[in-house]
Amino acid sequence: MKIAHLSDIHFGRIAYPEIVDVLLREVNAMGVDLVAVSGDLTQRARPAQYQAARAMLDAFEAPTLVVPGNHDVYAWWHRPLMRVFRPLRRYRQYITGDLAPTFEHDGVAVLGINSAYGRTVKGGWIGAAARSRVESYFAGRNAGVFKILVVHHHLTKLQALGRHDVVGRGRKTLQAALRAGVDLILCGHLHVSHIEPVEVRPARHRLVIASAGTATSDRGRKPHRRTNFYNVVEVQPACFAIEERRYDPAAQRFVTERRTRFDREAGVR
Repeated sequence: MKIAHLSDIHFGRIAYPEIVDVLLREVNAMGVDLVAVSGDLTQRARPAQYQAARAMLDAFEAPTLVVPGNHDVYAWWHRPLMRVFRPLRRYRQYITGDLAPTFEHDGVAVLGINSAYGRTVKGGWIGAAARSRVESYFAGRNAGVFKILVVHHHLTKLQALGRHDVVGRGRKTLQAALRAGVDLILCGHLHVSHIEPVEVRPARHRLVIASAGTATSDRGRKPHRRTNFYNVVEVQPACFAIEERRYDPAAQRFVTERRTRFDREAGVR
């Protein structure tokens, strides 16, 4: 199974006029089974930005699984009461009302959960219902199924990324994911492309976190400032691999930055 993992699209802050079309052509040409989008489709949750995001999602030939990000809720200074009480109204209107989407195909099960809440500034929050959903959904899968969780925010700090946001109740959610046997977490938010295995004891279960950079915006950070990335995940019976693809504006195409392979059983990188 092959998945295109996109994050932090940020319509309203697109980096290059052609980049969205280039991304669409490339993802459609590679024949992926799923396009997973881990949040921040918009810059300020405005209708025109959501309309552009909807058009992009509709243009993918593969099914899409989408979760919201903190930029997909109303801005504090624009609609403060709506941000608190109905933060994802426009997301539900233009994208989907399903905040725990699922997808299953060819021995792979994918679940998305919401971490975008209006009462937080940018760090996000994951409630008890979402954590329970992680365990209940994956518990129902057969042995040998590869389990993928999609969420916008990071659930734990990664030392390689320095200081960065971690979602509220992230540690509890990570523990729930470990108990459920999640193999791979697809996230974004930081606008930095990074792949890292995480082992939390005493569970002794290795999972991999794939943080996607911003796919199309001009808001890259740290070493990836003004750089665009997305990931391609390939899952095979014995292994899985994550390819980080970087946009080359001169050539107007994405190129392979690096490819990381993991053994499914032994956990060897």
